Amino acid sequence: MTKTHENHLKTLSDIRSLMERSSRFISLSGLSGVAAGLFALAGATMVYIYLGITPFENKRMYYITAQSANKWGIDYITFFLITGGGVLLGALSSGVYFTTRKARLKGQPIWDSLTKRLIISLAIPLLAGGFFCIALFMHGIAGLIAPATLIFYGLGLVNASKYTLHDIYYLGLCEIVLGIIAVFNIGFGLEFWVMGFGFLHILYGTIMYLKYERRDSIEPAAV
Repeated sequence: MTKTHENHLKTLSDIRSLMERSSRFISLSGLSGVAAGLFALAGATMVYIYLGITPFENKRMYYITAQSANKWGIDYITFFLITGGGVLLGALSSGVYFTTRKARLKGQPIWDSLTKRLIISLAIPLLAGGFFCIALFMHGIAGLIAPATLIFYGLGLVNASKYTLHDIYYLGLCEIVLGIIAVFNIGFGLEFWVMGFGFLHILYGTIMYLKYERRDSIEPAAV
């Protein structure tokens, strides 16, 4: 009876695992969120150093200060492009690395139709937000760029959450709320950007790791 019971439990566990894998991309790693947050904090630190300002310093709005900045022989547009590109590359690279590693450890596929749907769902709001931010810059409304990135990123997460762990949905909502608050606090967009892309990512990634990955690493040892 004991052996039969164990077999039934294993069968149910296998069925549950198969259904979960077929409906949601569950290989998303919490460590990728932590890494993305750290890259965001590093990028923001470079911006503060470049502009020669401190967080929540309201003497001059950061985007106004940026227009006259030319530290290290680099104009502000070039600097922001290099810094933003570096943060994006670091976040994407760490995300691919940790997610791929988790998928391999769990014996799950990395690239399939579910992954494609997840990426498309995330990419549509992000691309729309990217073009919107370019338009804001061209029309001289730079103060809304940081809040807009938070809002569109949050919309992307909410849209993609139906294909992955539902925790992503709540992260997206938090990003949207931060972006909306930032819209009504022009001049502090960079600080809200740091909260959303930096600290919120680190908090989310830590919770995800403790909730899922740490449990998975302990369970085999207990068998």
